Amino acid sequence: MATDERKILVVDDEPDVATYLEMVLQDAGYTTVTAENGREGFAKAQAEQPDLICLDVTMPEESGIRCYRNLREDEALKNTPVVLVTAVTGYGGDPEPFKNFMSTRDQVPPPDGFFSKPIDREAFVTKIKELLA
Repeated sequence: MATDERKILVVDDEPDVATYLEMVLQDAGYTTVTAENGREGFAKAQAEQPDLICLDVTMPEESGIRCYRNLREDEALKNTPVVLVTAVTGYGGDPEPFKNFMSTRDQVPPPDGFFSKPIDREAFVTKIKELLA
């Protein structure tokens, strides 16, 4: 498979999830870098200038929500696509209430994509390709 020079930052505190997302993205031809929490994720985003960021919501040190706000307030990163990948969903595992909550925040625009764990691999890769097209 041909490789894509574009770089994706995966920010997730669960090593198994981070490794899985890395494998999915690398299998799709992307270069990946990882971070274990929101603070490290924001620092790596600043240093690496990725083409897209996959961001977990619930993490130690700094939440994905705080990291997302920081990304959207940073002049160099504010237009970088962000896809939330999270186990935080609504009542009964329905992701729609959380998606709607994120979409109504006045402080920041809604994320470019949203996937609840466990992710639908095919839909995830399709969305990533769409955002990087």
